[in-house]
Amino acid sequence: MSPPVDPVASDPALPGRVDVVVIGGGIIGAATALFLAEKGLSVALCEKGRIGGEQSSRNWGWCRKMGRDPSELPLAIESLRLWEGMNARTEAETGFRKAGIFYLCETPQDIAQHEAWLEHAREFQLDSRLIDGDEIARLLPGASRRWPAALYTPSDGRAEPQKAAPAIAEAARRRGAAVLTGCAVRGVETKAGRIAGVVTEKGPIACQAVVLAGGAWSRLFCGNMDLAFPQLKILGCVMRTAPLEGGPEEAVGAANFAFRKRLDGGYTIAQRNANLAPIVPDSFRLLFDFLPALRQQRHELRLRIGRRFIEEWRLPRRWALDRATPFEQVRVLDPVPDDGILDEGRANLVKAFPAFERMVVQQRWAGLVDVTPDAVPVISAVDAMPGFFIASGFSGHGFGIGPGAGRLMADLVAGDTPVVDPTPFRYARFAKAPSRAAA
Repeated sequence: MSPPVDPVASDPALPGRVDVVVIGGGIIGAATALFLAEKGLSVALCEKGRIGGEQSSRNWGWCRKMGRDPSELPLAIESLRLWEGMNARTEAETGFRKAGIFYLCETPQDIAQHEAWLEHAREFQLDSRLIDGDEIARLLPGASRRWPAALYTPSDGRAEPQKAAPAIAEAARRRGAAVLTGCAVRGVETKAGRIAGVVTEKGPIACQAVVLAGGAWSRLFCGNMDLAFPQLKILGCVMRTAPLEGGPEEAVGAANFAFRKRLDGGYTIAQRNANLAPIVPDSFRLLFDFLPALRQQRHELRLRIGRRFIEEWRLPRRWALDRATPFEQVRVLDPVPDDGILDEGRANLVKAFPAFERMVVQQRWAGLVDVTPDAVPVISAVDAMPGFFIASGFSGHGFGIGPGAGRLMADLVAGDTPVVDPTPFRYARFAKAPSRAAA
């Protein structure tokens, strides 16, 4: 069941021409549209369903630098800077609060892993630090046990996934962007080998550039263009509670639970390190691309075959632009949550923090997270298709680094100096021959 997302109405008319079409109305697409509009470019933000309807409204809501891949750290730092001013920028409530995040350690191996990461944090003068059990008890009271250590970053925070992407999209509209919901982009049109426009289900839009921010749908869209994009989907399950007095303000992750306080006084709760990896046809097509990651994360992923295999097997992988596409067949990905995983996470949390025994769960949902083989996103031009850009594959990090990703993508499209070095996010690191794209 989908969480309640702030509604965003569609513009009534399709623009005939814009500078840039952004495909996908999640937080990455909305942020890209906002920063492009702030640069004075005309933009159409096209979403097949509703703004923030998929993973952008279904994630945990953490906004963190802590624990990021070193290649993502500059982007995460920029994102936190942007998050701090996002309410003012959007003239709306995104829910961002700088409340701090803890990673609780269970074993000496956990501590050693965090110590190794702190070497990267020191390079950027982050306020992340390892704290001992006494300081944990003082900063995070109410635990039923003593934790040996924790990685703690006071300047990290949280925001509201059901509010942020809609607020950012509305801000883009106030700066001149067209926001089109229920408007699937079927494909791109080219002239002299470069982007000349898109074809939507409502008609064509001429443009000079296209940004694909399609989340879990991006691989399918690229395949129809003969572009290889190695991307799989992971199922994440979440629940939210009614307001609960006396709980921590900080977000907390342990080995087998995670929580963060919501703006309404309740909590968003999940079981950490327990994601489902649905086995689908692409699991076999991309086996060798993802095999190293599967070996490394085998303890965190639960492989499962179910109806998603049949659903994706039946989805067309090629289509003509004058016919309905898979994006019109499925407007919003709304997978069923795994109650077993959520019940385990709840039990683990209550055992560690007894105050949560009083929680009243109001809703459970799931979302499909788009992942790449190295768990680092693509934020990049595609050299083989001038004017075409991809911002996808955020591997569960998209909400937190969404503002920075949108700013970087806008810089790349506009030809401005990038806000951070885009090299780690280049598409070319995954590029394959056209024949592999359709394999």
